[in-house]
Amino acid sequence: MSPGIYNKSYLMTAGPTPLPPAVSQVMAEPILYHRAPTFIEVYERALAGLKTVFQTENDVLAFASSGSGALESAVANLVEAGEPAVVASAGKFGERWAELCEAYGADLTHLEFEWGTKIDPEQVDQALAGLDRPAKAIFVTHSETSTGVVHDVETLAKVAAKYDTILCVDAVSGMGAISLPQDEWGVDVVVAGSQKALMCPPGLAFASVSQKALDAAADNPTGRYYFDWNKTANGQRKSPADSPFTPGVPVWMALDVALKMISAEGLDNVYARHAALARAARAGIAAIGLERFGPDDDDANVVTGAYLPESIDGGKLPKLMRDGLGITVAGGQAHLKGKIVRMAHCGYYGAFDIIVALTGLEMALIDLGYDAKPGSAAGAAEKVLIEAGSPEPVG
Repeated sequence: MSPGIYNKSYLMTAGPTPLPPAVSQVMAEPILYHRAPTFIEVYERALAGLKTVFQTENDVLAFASSGSGALESAVANLVEAGEPAVVASAGKFGERWAELCEAYGADLTHLEFEWGTKIDPEQVDQALAGLDRPAKAIFVTHSETSTGVVHDVETLAKVAAKYDTILCVDAVSGMGAISLPQDEWGVDVVVAGSQKALMCPPGLAFASVSQKALDAAADNPTGRYYFDWNKTANGQRKSPADSPFTPGVPVWMALDVALKMISAEGLDNVYARHAALARAARAGIAAIGLERFGPDDDDANVVTGAYLPESIDGGKLPKLMRDGLGITVAGGQAHLKGKIVRMAHCGYYGAFDIIVALTGLEMALIDLGYDAKPGSAAGAAEKVLIEAGSPEPVG
């Protein structure tokens, strides 16, 4: 391949994701003082907009950190050293919950499911029933970015309620791409980050926390300072709202613009767009002759994963696409490195992003010696997108 003729870059990873131009532009404006009325208007408006996206009446607590900071806030507020906690994982980011619980000294029960499979609510039920002492909290993942699998949070919430256990859900990659009606499903804690489907740069972490979870955190007052939920909740509930620490002002300005875009598109339309792009991606990889990684579900709308052919050196594919074609996709992580490719479509993505990425994947595979018919992936995706109306994000 001749890199010189592929002079545009396409970011097709699940975080960071591409930014809408208006989001990038607002961050170039003069910075605001975070106690001034002009910024407080932005702050309060964005906090209200977050409630809409999280589908909740809870406080959506915000921290200047990556999404992992939101995960750590949940563990820091709910886990006590020596006390039971349960983690159910089926991928790299589910395992992060376990690592955090161990770091805070929990008496951990870790249910590990095979990567690419779904967490089994029945096994979670059995684990909670078998504990000598009840666990205050159970930690799971909604959309597992390392595999593309979406877990059954609605059923897991029913299991947690059966044992009066606080359910904490990592929705870092799923929030804004797949519906997770927090209040309707009775999920106590949902955490997310700014850099994926919310169409912002990295730098903001969110924890939507029920009053039950806030009360539980208040009963466990030690082990954190910056990530103290009640400290942040007390500040955000003031009139005017106030962050207890200096917020990431430019990212808040970006978030305000991004949330307006989501509102203009309509949340249901945002979900429908992600679903259509995912269907197109799945159709494209099937047309190339690749096997999809993970269960054959229709709700995996954040990342599409595919097994790479054994006949090629799968470890070379992401680099070839990035350096030769200007298309950045993700390979497999840990034991899946070189075995799968992951193409994201969460956030500021439209129909032609998927066609470009699939075409690049096909070209790279052919360059590595795989027998594929040029144009087959794009053609299959195009059929799906025509039927869906070629969904594009607002802005």
